Amino acid sequence: MPKSEITVYGAHWCPDCRQSKQFLGEHQIPYSWIDIETDKAAEEFVTETNKGKRIIPTIVFADGSFLVEPSNAELAAKLGLKTTASRSHYDLIVLGGGPAGLTAALYTGREYIETLVIERAAFGGQAAGTEKLDNMPGFPDGVAGIEFSRRLRLQAERFGVELLQAQDVVELYQHHNYHCVKTGDGQTYSARAVLITTGSRYMRLNVPGENEYLGAGVHFCATCDGPFYTGERVAVIGGGNSAAEESLLLTKFAEHVTILVRSDRFKATKIIQDSVFSTPKIDVRWNTEVKAFMGEDSKLKKLRLINNQTGSEDELPVNGAFIFIGLTPNTGFLKRSGVRLDRWGFVVTGHDLLHGGQRPKGYDDRDPHILETSIPGIFAAGDVRDKSTKQVASAAGEGASAALMIREFLKTIHPNV
Repeated sequence: MPKSEITVYGAHWCPDCRQSKQFLGEHQIPYSWIDIETDKAAEEFVTETNKGKRIIPTIVFADGSFLVEPSNAELAAKLGLKTTASRSHYDLIVLGGGPAGLTAALYTGREYIETLVIERAAFGGQAAGTEKLDNMPGFPDGVAGIEFSRRLRLQAERFGVELLQAQDVVELYQHHNYHCVKTGDGQTYSARAVLITTGSRYMRLNVPGENEYLGAGVHFCATCDGPFYTGERVAVIGGGNSAAEESLLLTKFAEHVTILVRSDRFKATKIIQDSVFSTPKIDVRWNTEVKAFMGEDSKLKKLRLINNQTGSEDELPVNGAFIFIGLTPNTGFLKRSGVRLDRWGFVVTGHDLLHGGQRPKGYDDRDPHILETSIPGIFAAGDVRDKSTKQVASAAGEGASAALMIREFLKTIHPNV
């Protein structure tokens, strides 16, 4: 190992590695970088350190301790970084620094609305971990997700937005006419308005072996982990756009890809289906569910499958499995907030709040704005919102729309805005 204060073991194609390097760079913390793709000894060190699992980034510190795939909050805590905002009250607090949150913030910043953005991980959200955004307006050749996210952040900072990184939001509540946000370190910040843009995360199958083989055969990001399976056989679990698109990406590395679909058809758009069906390296198994992930020597070796129509079971030998079965909203901190959620946990906004004939408290003399929640002055945009399209472009659009609605809301309680 190099004699440096911090050593980051990773690979050039790994978004999580880029996130950690970006975090260290932003805080001007020196580190050494070792690419395990070009250093066999480093790859062996990573595998030994993680008890047989090839997980990156693995970050080793001067005292011999290490972190594996750390969140920015974990890195901040380890490094003793200050992660508190400059003051306790703002006009607007944005919860989440993805495309929706950062777009809203740059809009409100331009309007001289004092804005704080609180983000638990890397700015850019899931977009930052996307290899390439091909359908963003204005980028005819596409743009790397991490580059798009970097530009959004710089744009927000340009307009005076304060960005607080590496902090979890644990509670949102009201105190008189203020909205209060409590973070994981025990700090509380207040605002006249709040925008929820906390996004979503990948759903799990919750079957035997899934947790045991995370990072050692079970993955949720083809861009991050696909290169580990060059020349090998992998499975993709799911039948929507994400599963189909990631299967196509995996053919760049894997010898063969088997897509396991629970129903008898894809939910993906036709153009993506056509691409899948025309790719010789991909085959599809319908009406198929995973009963268990099985392996040996701490590595995934096969899947136990069941046909949900016939009940027959068999085993599929694979080296890796990638799960794309949907998203779970990051709304756990809203459980006691009074913000109405749908049955899946997504935030309900706008006219949908009026269904059933009962108006939420506080809306006696007006209807909620399209992106306003069941609590006046609290808005939601992007993937966390019920009925959102879960697309980067539309998330950014919702962020801009929310900012304009927040501006008008603040005028009703703060004439100088």
